[in-house]
Amino acid sequence: MSRELYACLHAREFPGQALLRLRPDLQAQPVVVLDGPPLQETVCALNRQASLRGVVHGLTRLEAEELGGIELLPRSLPVEAAARAVLLECAANFSPRIEEASHGTACALVLDVAGSELLFGPAQELAARLRKEAAAAGFRVSVAVSANFHAARILAAARRGLTILPAGEEARAMDKLPLTVLDLSADHHETFALWGIRTLGELTALPEVDLIKRLGASASHWRALALGAARHTFQPLEPAFALREFYAFDSPVEQLDALLFMAARMIDCLVERATNRALSLASLAVEMALEGGQLHRLSLRPALPSIDRKFLLKLLHLEIGAHPPPAAALTLTLTAEAGQSSKVQMGLFAPQTPEPSRLDVTLARLRAMVGEERVGSPALEDSHRSRSLCA
Repeated sequence: MSRELYACLHAREFPGQALLRLRPDLQAQPVVVLDGPPLQETVCALNRQASLRGVVHGLTRLEAEELGGIELLPRSLPVEAAARAVLLECAANFSPRIEEASHGTACALVLDVAGSELLFGPAQELAARLRKEAAAAGFRVSVAVSANFHAARILAAARRGLTILPAGEEARAMDKLPLTVLDLSADHHETFALWGIRTLGELTALPEVDLIKRLGASASHWRALALGAARHTFQPLEPAFALREFYAFDSPVEQLDALLFMAARMIDCLVERATNRALSLASLAVEMALEGGQLHRLSLRPALPSIDRKFLLKLLHLEIGAHPPPAAALTLTLTAEAGQSSKVQMGLFAPQTPEPSRLDVTLARLRAMVGEERVGSPALEDSHRSRSLCA
């Protein structure tokens, strides 16, 4: 067994995946993501359905619109940052040592999984579980496992699905891959094209000494990459756990139903992430960026930490109904504070009354009807007197 083992998780077309993970209504439709200044926007990401319609990277907005029946979404860097944090959190469930290897519009994370066989089983099982975990969070990824860091990174980007590479088989597994996986400069690509070299196998067949004489010391590194023997110093990230979801709407949203539709999906994601760590949601902070530059903030704090999606959504519904935003919403951010689920002693034949969730909903409805200042809980009055009455 090799002392080193790496698993690379590679999410293609990440700008599109980040937007669609919170939009299940669009996942079966052709969707493209546009990036660039107004009137000069081009396609930077697309899903499989759009690819089947003939869309390719670099198309302008006008060219994409001419194809018809394609949903056009603007790129959102804040949404991608929030999605990357979620994907990083999924990977952290399998290893505390993670290095980012993202390139272009793809998001790639390499995990150091050496010695994890007793926890997650052999490499095939670990890769399948890692891919399933990412799918549950809304991402379609490919996973490659290898004893070489760069081999895992390159194969995850070049192949779809699961790739398990036995130690010593790196060169054979990568010999048919194109030279584009090495991220060479345009001049070097042109040089290799003139030589008739198009794959990694053809590159490794060249004499190493002559290759270095003609192209410099970098050629030695390219050859080592092609052989799956390049050395790498692992530089792990230090991710912080934060329950936060963000979404930027395509157009200003005024309807309450549209806000709640997106909020429901975001609450589902927060609950799923908290449950993976045996936690509950103790509070929920809501922030909406409105037209005109205003910020509208709301706060929910149930009596007890909860993972009941319907209950949390109902509280949010009542809170927004009682304090509606004064203008159309441009973005929606949900930030949760994690807490431990409380243990409540139940009766033998009936639950304890009143149930905390029902009491929270009842109080929220009362506040919406009579106002915040008229609803509260009783408290003992401080009757202490500083002066003695016997004077």
